[in-house]
Amino acid sequence: MNSSLSSSLPAIAESMSQAHARMLSEACSVLRTESAGLQAMIAAMEDSGPDGRTGLGTAFVQVVDRILADNMRVVVTGIGKSGHIGRKIQATLASTGTPAIFVHPAEASHGDLGMLQRGDAVLAISNSGETKEMADIISHTRRFGMLLIAMTSVPGSTLARTADIVLPLPHTPEACPNGLAPTTSSTMQLALGDALAIVLLQRRRFSASDFGIFHPGGRLGPQLRRVSELMHTGDAMPLGPAGMPLRQVIMEITRKAFGCMGVVDANNRLTGLITDRDLRLALEQDLDHTCAVDIMNAKPQTIGPDVLAAEALRIMNDRPRPISSIFVLDGNDHPVGILHLHDLLRAGVA
Repeated sequence: MNSSLSSSLPAIAESMSQAHARMLSEACSVLRTESAGLQAMIAAMEDSGPDGRTGLGTAFVQVVDRILADNMRVVVTGIGKSGHIGRKIQATLASTGTPAIFVHPAEASHGDLGMLQRGDAVLAISNSGETKEMADIISHTRRFGMLLIAMTSVPGSTLARTADIVLPLPHTPEACPNGLAPTTSSTMQLALGDALAIVLLQRRRFSASDFGIFHPGGRLGPQLRRVSELMHTGDAMPLGPAGMPLRQVIMEITRKAFGCMGVVDANNRLTGLITDRDLRLALEQDLDHTCAVDIMNAKPQTIGPDVLAAEALRIMNDRPRPISSIFVLDGNDHPVGILHLHDLLRAGVA
């Protein structure tokens, strides 16, 4: 190796290390700046304003109350970076129980105003509050008496003065060193939209199973399916009476292939469970005179049909000896189905 190149390598490595350190310092500076913006918004949310009426917190509560009281659909609009944030806010609202659509301001001026309906709440997002492309959609809300909510950093802007309710974002520095690219402001917009969606979700008592209805695909959908959608029912269930001889128990377990059999009483209530392991321990006994009741577990683990699939998986695994099959009982302890671990695997839960 050339001696001059060899001697310069440590200097190059040190220079690269310094460059990397500067990169990380710059990245952390961005995060600190945006974090400061969120902290300022939290402080603003807790402040009702100088007159007790104009603070972010007061306005936020008004928005939630109006949307819920009148069961409003939310129409989100914005352009540029605010439009991108608006689309995400709309998607979060829609997936958490609040009907919502996004309307692009420019498209609104060319026919999409027809997507707006009386009784809608229009959430207009503009950092400056002076976005000229929003003029037509703002005018439309005034003409038809729709609730106009402004999310802006300039409370004295045209948008804010026109709106019914203003969500005033704190005026904090952008993370962009030139103060131009929306960074801190768009982070605050996104966070406030998330806060709105989640508070509405909680007020509606929107549950995990409700959430699953709007997320049937992907990884999340299977996690939120109910046991009743996956279980085997009817003749597929391995069941037998307490007096069934052990030889017939073996045949029932083998025929149904769940590795177990439920023991039921005269009223078809589940009173016990026999597994392959129970059978192995009992093989030395008389197969014709030993009955199901003699070897069954009288307190088996069971679940209900409305349990989420993900919760069923946890119940089956969260025990000293995980189980591969579990009986599903109704409110009267009658077996209505049986769920196997393979059913969860096929559904994409496990």
